[in-house]
Amino acid sequence: MCGGLGSRLDGDVEKPLVEVDSVPMVDRVVAALAGSPVDDVYAVTSPNAPATAAHVDVPVIETAGEGYVADLQAALADSRIEGPVLTVAADLPLLTPESVTAVLDRWDAGSLTVAVPVAFKRDLGASVDSSFTHEGREVAPSGLNVVGGEPGRVLVREDDRLAVNVNRPADLTLARRLA
Repeated sequence: MCGGLGSRLDGDVEKPLVEVDSVPMVDRVVAALAGSPVDDVYAVTSPNAPATAAHVDVPVIETAGEGYVADLQAALADSRIEGPVLTVAADLPLLTPESVTAVLDRWDAGSLTVAVPVAFKRDLGASVDSSFTHEGREVAPSGLNVVGGEPGRVLVREDDRLAVNVNRPADLTLARRLA
């Protein structure tokens, strides 16, 4: 998922193209997926990210840019897509093939929401934009999920590679320090 404008980053480049360790975040995510058991990789873009659509070296699914959920639904309706589907936000620049594989190894059927404990994110210095309670713990969505129908489960991981979503300048500084 790489259709974000990145307005909270106060930069002059589309969010997926913001560099961490001299590599655009979207390229770092695509490389992590390419080194994992994932079969096919698509970049889901929007009118907010035309330079990203032109930049990526994978097939592109263009959506209307109406928000994450609407764009995800549009992507899943594309005739090239067959479920189950691993979805990844382009703002996870620390993602590695090993972290993707570890999640896939825990998936067995249905949908899987991968979350990170809020306390873990805060200890790292990462921002928390949304959270929910799972088994008595406050957790935050990681940006990595499996969409595969019902039933849905939650997998909680204390993994800095999943904890750092670059949404604000401080997150970008943290990602660059940890990269």
